[in-house]
Amino acid sequence: MTKERLQSLDVFRGITILYMTLVNNPGSWSFIYPPLEHAEWNGCTPADLVFPFFIFIMGTAIPFAIPDKTLENSPVNKIVVRSLRIFCLGLFLNFFSNIELFGLDGISLLFIRLTLTLGVSYALLGNFNLKVKTFLVFTILTVLLFLSYGGIKDFQEVRVLGVLQRLGIVYFFVAVLYLKTTRKIQLLVAITLLLGYWVVMAMVPVPGIGSANFEKGTNMAAWLDGLLLKGHMWIYTKTWDPEGLLSTVPAIASGIIGLLIGQLMNITLPKLEIVKKIILIGVTSTVIGILWGIIFPINKSLWTSSYVLYTSGLAILCLTFLYYTVEIANYKKWTLFFIIWGVNPMIVFFYSGIVSKVLRMIKIQNPEIVTEQISIQDYFYKFWITPTFSNPLNASLAFALINTIFWSLILCFFYKNKLIFKV
Repeated sequence: MTKERLQSLDVFRGITILYMTLVNNPGSWSFIYPPLEHAEWNGCTPADLVFPFFIFIMGTAIPFAIPDKTLENSPVNKIVVRSLRIFCLGLFLNFFSNIELFGLDGISLLFIRLTLTLGVSYALLGNFNLKVKTFLVFTILTVLLFLSYGGIKDFQEVRVLGVLQRLGIVYFFVAVLYLKTTRKIQLLVAITLLLGYWVVMAMVPVPGIGSANFEKGTNMAAWLDGLLLKGHMWIYTKTWDPEGLLSTVPAIASGIIGLLIGQLMNITLPKLEIVKKIILIGVTSTVIGILWGIIFPINKSLWTSSYVLYTSGLAILCLTFLYYTVEIANYKKWTLFFIIWGVNPMIVFFYSGIVSKVLRMIKIQNPEIVTEQISIQDYFYKFWITPTFSNPLNASLAFALINTIFWSLILCFFYKNKLIFKV
């Protein structure tokens, strides 16, 4: 049994994943409008809201997916398998570009990689019974981790963590907390995680470096990543990971806050009363986050406690607005497009990453330099998009919009044919 879907939550998820697609796929990372660009370090732009919003939404959805915690069809082993499936999707996404076989290259190798992608995604997104899911998930996870930590040479420096991996970890802890604890304990756990993380980051000296700090590469989170994930971190940071181990702890609190809001929306109260309570919580969380940010800067890469409260507060306020508009005012005519995006978020995130990698892998001759090759993605952007716009910012945005339209058409097809891919 599942509670009837909350349309406003699907709309919120759809807006979030659509905006994520825009943020992640500019024509050029050198030309990005400010709302689509992440903060350099401290601070929070609209682009920095996407990930915490998605975690918040994931937490909020749990009470609607499992409204009765005593149901026999909601055991912990299902939560474990689902968490690992999300984690495995992220691992495979990181490994995709490193897959080699029998010395193949070019189109032959790309065919092998895409075939494996379809097999893995079918296993992880397919509708199998729990025993088959468990077998497939643990087999895939074992193989991927073996390859990463000493198997085939090309996999020994592949990133282990990432966005989907963090989602999987957070989902596991938040869902188990929901099944096994009360709302009061969940709140206490969230507070403990946020305060504990602040104490560790602000007061515990960093081994081999010195006093506690919040700077790039020298903070406690970076030190722990370097100790346990050496050679397996994000390629652009190398010495620390923006989805690292220690910073995942406060991310769990982001999910718990969403969980608490989801449970509040499920209680037997008039909808307007629920709205009043949630608005108060959202404003309070946002203000505390801003104030805490004075001494513990709002920072996405560190996922600071102030960042958790600030972004969770904004997420609560956004959801409240949508809840009032859709569920109370019953103004739904505009929602279909975002619902289409909101019911299939995982397929978009996973395959948009794969498609982007593929477009960068396929090379053709550069018309300007005969001796060089250029990726299809760069060719399309440089010779088709850029000449159409005098402003490079508009050209970069146009590329992102074309990508979004492409996925909108695919998602419309899925929705029309009632194809919903769940992890």
